[in-house]
Amino acid sequence: MLGISGSLRSASSNSALVRAAVRLAPAGVELSIYRELADIPPFNPDLDTEAVPAAVLRFRAALQAGDAVLISSPEYAHGVSGVLKNALDWVVSSGELIDKPIAVINASARATHAHASLCETLTTMSAHLIADASITMSLAGTAFDANGDFRDACLSTSLTSAIEALARATRARRVL
Repeated sequence: MLGISGSLRSASSNSALVRAAVRLAPAGVELSIYRELADIPPFNPDLDTEAVPAAVLRFRAALQAGDAVLISSPEYAHGVSGVLKNALDWVVSSGELIDKPIAVINASARATHAHASLCETLTTMSAHLIADASITMSLAGTAFDANGDFRDACLSTSLTSAIEALARATRARRVL
């Protein structure tokens, strides 16, 4: 699985959530983090030809290699972060997300616009959103300890359950 944070902020709760997901992934589930969103240039259809920028090729390859994707993105001005939306724009025509199982993890109950917008974008791209794996978590600034682990066992259980649901959906997809 590939984990993506839609935030570039160093103290981002969305990035902390993706890092926690890596640690909470059950046995048999490998979750890696894509850390190069900032390298992807602004989307330009004129560049989406034979000479696609290297950063875009790396992003596409990472998406293709993952059996599933877990995304956590902040909300800015009632929308998805620009850096994440830009990265997704680069894969609309190349198709890496078609039928790919995806969990959208919302780190804030107040971020309803971005969450809905991201789900709409991914659905439009023919991604397979996994409802049981897509959850909203209300993370306070103190949700994580110094090691990046949840202070509240309920939050840990919720995220673990979401990862397990994504893994089940991914395995079921392989059987079909």
